Amino acid sequence: MCTRVLWADNEQAVLVGRNMDWGIDMATRLWVMPRGAARTGLPGDANTLRWTASYGSVIASSYDIATSDGINEAGLAAHLLWLTESDFGPRKPELPALAVSIWAQYLLDTCANVAEAVELMRSSPFQPRPVFDERTKRYSTVHLALDDASGDSAIVEYLDGHPVIRHGAQYRVMTNSPPFDEQLSHLERYVGFGGELPLPGTTEAADRFVRASYYLDRLPRPETTTSAYAALLSVMRNTGQPFSTPDPDRPNIAKTIWRTLTDLTNSVYAFESSTSPDIIWIELRDLDFSQTMRLDPASLPLGKAVNDRFEPTEPFEFIAA
Repeated sequence: MCTRVLWADNEQAVLVGRNMDWGIDMATRLWVMPRGAARTGLPGDANTLRWTASYGSVIASSYDIATSDGINEAGLAAHLLWLTESDFGPRKPELPALAVSIWAQYLLDTCANVAEAVELMRSSPFQPRPVFDERTKRYSTVHLALDDASGDSAIVEYLDGHPVIRHGAQYRVMTNSPPFDEQLSHLERYVGFGGELPLPGTTEAADRFVRASYYLDRLPRPETTTSAYAALLSVMRNTGQPFSTPDPDRPNIAKTIWRTLTDLTNSVYAFESSTSPDIIWIELRDLDFSQTMRLDPASLPLGKAVNDRFEPTEPFEFIAA
């Protein structure tokens, strides 16, 4: 499930792409999350985390119960991906509790950049708690990628009940299993990264990690921001998953149902559904973050015929030799 790729050194804009791979429709909608909203990390827990949003954000929801992906107005983005090996440990009552469904939103609400988010997690620790999904009959085991307008990055995983944070601009790619340290070791086996194995082609998360890293390293320097968007989307589509019958025992292998492209420099959040031919985008600098708003991409009209856009002109000449 899912691939995230950060491209910061293209001289046009700091961009991040994310594929959402899942076996069933997530009824995903786009939300404007306002400044000043009061939130609770885990209702019913005696030591729940509580906060008030300092920043407005635009997010993509899952089933309207979780923030899966998004960017805030300061230029911090968060991406929640599946990791089977995630282990948040038994409940530690001395730590404030936070459901993983609102983990990404907490950081978008309270932090302006990756460094602030990492410092918050280290200086004011909390305990993410898994959420049971009635649709798939499994607990949500996830890890988190963060990135910001400076090109900074962090990968956050919980293994054996403890947080593992890798912080640095060099951490540009994240997929799913195995855990991130093992992904980095696996990458070194391939040509271009110190090894001799050829570029892999399967849909396994480890292979997608290698392919995303390989093609990201070889993207041409774009001349415009638009061409940078197109270049990164080409990598995301290469690591996308075709439609197939879902295997309930292998959530890591599922079709790509949507993708996002986030321009962290210019505060643009683009969304592409796999069932629609159009990319839509939101320009955060023109948004009103004083109230909650919602957009259902499925309700938007699909691409229309362009018969009326043709213009009379002279025919081109076919080359003869």
